[in-house]
Amino acid sequence: MLETKEELLAELKKSKDWEKNQDGLWFWEKLGRLPFKILDKLTPAFIHKKIGVILDELGKYIQSGGRYLSSVSSLKSYYPHKNVSTLEDLDMVSIGEMDNAVSKLKNNRRRLATVQGASTGIGGLFTLSIDIPLLLGLQIKTLQDIAICYGYNPNDKKERIFIVKVLQFVSSDIVGKRAILKQLSLIDSPDEDAKRNVISELQGWREVVIKYRDHVGWKKIFQMIPIAGIVFGAFINRSAINDLSEAGIMLYRKRRIEERLVQLDNQTITNVKNLSD
Repeated sequence: MLETKEELLAELKKSKDWEKNQDGLWFWEKLGRLPFKILDKLTPAFIHKKIGVILDELGKYIQSGGRYLSSVSSLKSYYPHKNVSTLEDLDMVSIGEMDNAVSKLKNNRRRLATVQGASTGIGGLFTLSIDIPLLLGLQIKTLQDIAICYGYNPNDKKERIFIVKVLQFVSSDIVGKRAILKQLSLIDSPDEDAKRNVISELQGWREVVIKYRDHVGWKKIFQMIPIAGIVFGAFINRSAINDLSEAGIMLYRKRRIEERLVQLDNQTITNVKNLSD
């Protein structure tokens, strides 16, 4: 193992501290908790309709990956100086090196989101309908690539569920975030009933879209102003990718660290048994 148990526990504490800090609501989230009728009046109908299309997109994604699947073959580009070509090879890559890889990925996607938001903000109302599905696609792809960097295959249905849960996490209030963290902690559980419960929660995945609409949709109102929409679009999309990337990184790194701790414990048990024999 590349890290000692003490080092892994120290890194795990960072992830858990981050989770505790999510209890603070930022301005957007506070406003997002206004009665839905008020939000409904603020958000134009065409935005509601456009974001409604995401229902079908997310449905296809959960079932088959749809058109959003990232390829594990991109692994080499994230670790150019390492002999890495498969997810199994990441067993020989430290958590710190994984963190560096996703940090570069995050910065790259933030720049891309900024340009994308500014570009689609030029035409205000006329280009806004293009921006919403583009942003969703970039968000899903970013989470998939973060998964790959930490050694998880986004082609697996379990990972697609995890990714949608991260999307839901970012859009949720404090109570929702706590519930999702509890669900995500069970996704690798050896208890089949626990895992089934997490998957069954996705039967209500339409809630993700509703929360996504409340979380992102009304912010896009500011992007409807021609020319000024460039500034708003760049800021909103950059912030959306930044927040999502941070959540994806912290939740995936925590999962990877916990797996390594289990491996260390199993290795210790095996060594003790061998000595006793």
